[in-house]
Amino acid sequence: MAGSPRVGVLALQGDVREHAALLAGLGAEVALVRRPEELASVDGLVIPGGESSVIDKLSRTFGMQEPIRDAIAAGLPVYGTCAGLILLADEVLDGIEGQQSFGGLDISVRRNAFGRQTESFEMDLDVPALGEVPVHATFIRAPIVEGAGERVEVVASLPDGRIVAVRQGPLVGTSFHPEVDGETRFHELFLAGVRERTSRR
Repeated sequence: MAGSPRVGVLALQGDVREHAALLAGLGAEVALVRRPEELASVDGLVIPGGESSVIDKLSRTFGMQEPIRDAIAAGLPVYGTCAGLILLADEVLDGIEGQQSFGGLDISVRRNAFGRQTESFEMDLDVPALGEVPVHATFIRAPIVEGAGERVEVVASLPDGRIVAVRQGPLVGTSFHPEVDGETRFHELFLAGVRERTSRR
């Protein structure tokens, strides 16, 4: 589609296809990103859910860690879900030995804050930034944001106050998986940031 934003989905591990399909449905030109030259060709990046420690290791194996860090520092819009949120956090409180993140979000995240896969759950969340209709959120071995800096906007929290969605400039992160439920509004928020950045060029 002419004039569509070109966005990448980091395709090292995780629920890549779900994000790619949702983004394509919103009119984006979607590229699967595994190499630095593929990253250089996109105007925004989605880091999917999966295993944060595995994506971290593969990003280093494929020579992607530093290019992603550099792109984030240069203002690339990035949306991370679940493991993607962990990888965008400046601090991972309970990572496995040697685990690293890309960083960019001034937050502290705890992995698997709700326990094992069997502790996964769904609920409706009030997200005022996305309108009055609640967001149906699916949490699968989800992380929690335990600390957020002054520059971080808290977009959604659980009823007990624990933070599950944040935004900082062109970076968006959610503990849950909108792509699983066909919920498009977080991806639309991300794409708005992509379009804003490309329009300034």
